[in-house]
Amino acid sequence: MQVILFNEQSSYSLNLENLQRLVEEVLKLENCECNEVIIHFVEESEICQLHDEFFDDPSPTDCITFPMDETEGDEYRVLGEVFVCPKAAFDYTSINGGDSNLELTLYVVHGLLHLLGYDDISTRKRAKMRAAEKRHLDHLQEEKLTLALQRE
Repeated sequence: MQVILFNEQSSYSLNLENLQRLVEEVLKLENCECNEVIIHFVEESEICQLHDEFFDDPSPTDCITFPMDETEGDEYRVLGEVFVCPKAAFDYTSINGGDSNLELTLYVVHGLLHLLGYDDISTRKRAKMRAAEKRHLDHLQEEKLTLALQRE
């Protein structure tokens, strides 16, 4: 499986050496096979633009996903694209405490779960999403597969 990475932001230094394995571990735990996942790390202005264009909400958000192929079998499958805003992780942990590296990792996991069909609109679905996030973060921390974020 190939993880295609676009780091389209320059506000934060990102250590993404674990990204490939992180994505592989999440998909493995979810029993999902695909050939390709695309992850973009973007500036706040870009995430706001995407949020406005696709959700009629110009406010900043942590991640936005665009699922692609739903085919199974022998065909080449692109799971989709995840757009992540590192600034959101830094801002959130600056206000609420916590580890910005773990928060950034959560955003990638959250985006991947959306690509896999998880939703967080209703209370019931949000509880299922949160349980999956916790399961994955616990596993990734055991494997020492969190991402590293540092302000430039």
